[in-house]
Amino acid sequence: MTDEHIIEAIGKTRIVVRDGRVVEVGKPLIRSCPLAEKFSCSVHEMTEEAIRENIEERMRAFGMCNPARQVTDTSDFVLFGASELISSALRNGLVRSAVIVCDGVGTVVVTAPDQVQGIGGRVSGIVETSPIPQVIGRIEGLGGRVLDPATARIDMPAGAAFAYDLSLSPAAVTVATADDAETVRSAHPDALIIAVHTTGVSAEEARRLAAVADLVTACASAAIREEAGPRALLQAGTAVPVFAMTPLGKRVVLTKLQETDRQVLVSGKALPAPGGREPEPLI
Repeated sequence: MTDEHIIEAIGKTRIVVRDGRVVEVGKPLIRSCPLAEKFSCSVHEMTEEAIRENIEERMRAFGMCNPARQVTDTSDFVLFGASELISSALRNGLVRSAVIVCDGVGTVVVTAPDQVQGIGGRVSGIVETSPIPQVIGRIEGLGGRVLDPATARIDMPAGAAFAYDLSLSPAAVTVATADDAETVRSAHPDALIIAVHTTGVSAEEARRLAAVADLVTACASAAIREEAGPRALLQAGTAVPVFAMTPLGKRVVLTKLQETDRQVLVSGKALPAPGGREPEPLI
């Protein structure tokens, strides 16, 4: 089997890593992102060279897409990132497991907050991946359960069903499509559904995600801001906001705020609330 991993990152740029090397960097869909400028290997100008350097730095720093992949971490990279919010929900008993995606592993069910952060904290959208036995073994050795070790397939509804079959419910489940969100919600009404990787979604897709997800990350999506923002109960952040669409989603964000020692501003106003720089352009 070919060792190949397809990622969409940094402006939803298509990146292919094959046999430990970045072999393809596509064209980014946006020009700039304030979050990308804060990466440890920052991307101020979205050129092929800068994006390649960022991915290669991740591969060196924590082993992304290679057998040395680190799978635990306790550091927050952003306050309201999906992995940070899920980790907090696990620590505080709001969910019992997390169904997420790891490069070299595919869909995985984990119960430890440091595994959620180690797997998801520094990785963007994984489109396809192939199995890396060393990483699979590392996750399983820490108690994680891999949906399909033979193929490392990515299937979030199947991952959610796997978690519930293991009696690890309720589960937090990340989804990137409305189809997956609706399937998970129908099968598991108590799941915490987090919509991620939303840059470029259509207005219809945004409406469907806002209707069933508990938390929706806005990324560089104009449609998510327009569809989810006015319906949200709470907005976390302004440059790249996260919208809490349900009481459970709101509770997850407020629980995360209780944990942080950062200064925060809480203000009642109509949503979505702009402020500061946003990704450019919103698409």
